[in-house]
Amino acid sequence: MDKIAVLIPCYNESRTIKKVVEDFKRVLPEAVIYVYDNNSTDGTDEIARQAGAVVRYEYKQGKGNVIRRMFRDIDAECYIMTDGDDTYPAEAAPEMIDMVFEKNADMVVGDRLSSTYFTENKRAFHNFGNSLVRKSINMLFDTDIKDMMTGYRAFSYLFVKSFPVLSKGFEIETEMSIHAADKNMQVENVVIEYRDRPEGSVSKLNTFSDGFRVLKTIGRMYQTYKPMNFFGVLSAVLALLSIGFMIPIIVLYSKTGLVPHFPTLIVCGFVMLAAIQSFFSGLILKTMGQKNRQDFEMELQTIRIHRDELSGE
Repeated sequence: MDKIAVLIPCYNESRTIKKVVEDFKRVLPEAVIYVYDNNSTDGTDEIARQAGAVVRYEYKQGKGNVIRRMFRDIDAECYIMTDGDDTYPAEAAPEMIDMVFEKNADMVVGDRLSSTYFTENKRAFHNFGNSLVRKSINMLFDTDIKDMMTGYRAFSYLFVKSFPVLSKGFEIETEMSIHAADKNMQVENVVIEYRDRPEGSVSKLNTFSDGFRVLKTIGRMYQTYKPMNFFGVLSAVLALLSIGFMIPIIVLYSKTGLVPHFPTLIVCGFVMLAAIQSFFSGLILKTMGQKNRQDFEMELQTIRIHRDELSGE
């Protein structure tokens, strides 16, 4: 088991990967630097290997797929995840590692948004998207993570080995943040100095398509992790629609004894049944989620025993 593992997912980062590897080797000489190449065509893997990194490959395209492979393959007491585009300073890594070792943090977030991100990043929609995602998740999941989509994070062994990676692309960071919030894991924030990509280095993130995937992921995970809230709101909306359309029918019936809009009455009845079904679906799923959290806590005990065996404690 490695003491510290630096994980760098890469796709066509030949302009910057050498500097990134050398910076982390200088700042963390005791760490093992892993570069996982994701079908690069510009020689990123050879440049990383010559710079002193351990190079491995993931052939399924997408950042989420790369991180899934990394988390499965590598055993370490502390993990640092960063990007290969030289936008994150290696100098912040020791403070993030100390949070894991000294404060028992499960995830440490490299917070760009509280420092230079909005001045360095020239893509206005990226800035807007990051703010929207941060506010949405903190409100929906009652947490205080300062930067939801940062690619610079530190993790404990327990987090890495208990995190079920479902996302295939850039929405993976959002999934990590929501998982940590739902499972009551200890999350710390470390403010970092963000710098924009150097000239000639191109972002692989598509503002609109990847942004839509992130928002879709938030909705899907809110349904999964907060089912009572999700289905409760749906139930309330359906119930209000049913009652709203039914009131005129009842008023008319009380005056005339007739039901001239009988099809509307039938539809209102079915909508009310759907509202009741949604409510009880949320209630059942909430109970199942509570049981899953109990099972998760027991799983952590098993992972902790395995970690101690690997480290020889």
